[in-house]
Amino acid sequence: MAIRRGVVFPGQGSRGGEVSGEVEEALRRVAGEGETPYQLSVFASSVELFHRLRERGVEPDVVAGHSLGEYTAAYAAGALSLEDGMRLVAERDRLMMAASREHPGGMTALVGAGLREVTEAVAGISAADRVVVVANYNTPRQTVVSGEPEALEEVSGTVGGRKFELEVAGAFHSPLMAGAARGMDELLSQVELRDPEVPMVSATDGAVLAKADDVRLALRNQMLSPVRWVAVVERFAELGVEEIVEAGEDGTLVRMLRDFKEVGIEGRKAGELLS
Repeated sequence: MAIRRGVVFPGQGSRGGEVSGEVEEALRRVAGEGETPYQLSVFASSVELFHRLRERGVEPDVVAGHSLGEYTAAYAAGALSLEDGMRLVAERDRLMMAASREHPGGMTALVGAGLREVTEAVAGISAADRVVVVANYNTPRQTVVSGEPEALEEVSGTVGGRKFELEVAGAFHSPLMAGAARGMDELLSQVELRDPEVPMVSATDGAVLAKADDVRLALRNQMLSPVRWVAVVERFAELGVEEIVEAGEDGTLVRMLRDFKEVGIEGRKAGELLS
């Protein structure tokens, strides 16, 4: 089967939207009638958009998700049930918030700084026993670092380019999330996963996941591993993807495609196809 369309799902930093039908029913069973945890609202919104896209005949040939979005990708691939996905994401939110309170930190996007410059700055500061890592390899021009506040400030002061503090609750994809990662390991070991019906590309290394155990390992590894979105886009290009549709409210992943000058993949937000 030819692979022409990829559907991708955003993570933290995106926003939730309205949900209905079976998505709303599953959300209420998991979250109750109170305030919906942030990560769960993003997951539910992306699932809702995915359902609406499929109703319009927009079917994925391959899927991928950025950080939290990998749970939505696993659902879209047929590897994870809707209710299990919601329960896992709700617990992911709870565990990561607890880790962030215990070990405060943040994330900073570096735009225009060379990757070698960033990795050398991070390595130098880490050598001094301050926690900071490269958390996201988003595009050839955008890298995100994650860690303790003072270490982030030092990295920002060392490298060139523009710097933006991300509006996230903690130092995700860093050693400060070790406690949350242990909790998710245990939860993932108890959940039934199926072999993907649609190919899923791992955001940890760009590998195509074909088995349930591959998906489980990807979801376990992502808590502490960096998001290598560059590897995802490169894998999509190798597979022959011509169009990426983002099932998210903000279009963050579509905007990042602009930095991939050589791949020739068109990006479209779900809203463009649903309006």
